[in-house]
Amino acid sequence: MEKHMFKRSDFFIIGAVMLSFIVSADLWFVVKDPQQAIFTAIWVPSIFTFGIYFKLCALMGKQK
Repeated sequence: MEKHMFKRSDFFIIGAVMLSFIVSADLWFVVKDPQQAIFTAIWVPSIFTFGIYFKLCALMGKQK
């Protein structure tokens, strides 16, 4: 049986990060609103952090 490195939930997290980055870039370059762009860019590490937290919780739950 082949083990997959990524699960469906991982792709949702990566997708949310990419969407946040694209929205931030759009706000910066197209809309010319740097304050909103920086605020939206701050979401990227936050989304990754939540994703890592939930992934660790799931892995710790499987070990018990």
